[in-house]
Amino acid sequence: MSLYDIEVTTIDGRRERLEAYRGQVLLIVNVASECGFTPQYEGLEALYRQYAADGFAVLGFPCDQFGHQEPGDEATIRDFCSTRYSVSFPMFAKIEVNGPHAHPLYRYLKAERGGLLGRRIKWNFTKFLVDRNGRVVQRYAPTVKPEKIAEDLPAYLQAR
Repeated sequence: MSLYDIEVTTIDGRRERLEAYRGQVLLIVNVASECGFTPQYEGLEALYRQYAADGFAVLGFPCDQFGHQEPGDEATIRDFCSTRYSVSFPMFAKIEVNGPHAHPLYRYLKAERGGLLGRRIKWNFTKFLVDRNGRVVQRYAPTVKPEKIAEDLPAYLQAR
């Protein structure tokens, strides 16, 4: 199985395969609206706007597994992201990232790039960088700001 075989649900309820993002550099992030790291939405959106034309996308996956920091439904999350942070990058339905009900995407990402807690996500705003070939090439802790990730992007965006 590859990353592109995984099916996800958009925040608007449409099912799609990650195949739709083949050939792009991706930053996949588990997000939450009431987290201390929530202001990172601003930096994530800035990255997306700066590099989208070069084949880059941020994919946001809301998760309520950490301190009940994403209590809203998809409509509430979508409205919050668009009105508070002008998010235009793709957002998806709320998922679990740890435990027996972890979404297949996060099972895949954690298997490819373990972290300090092994195959667990530590907190909201853990980020995975995926190259144009679907390889998970970096994992960033929640404390790593999008501006720091911007330093890594040119090398992956230039590779074809």
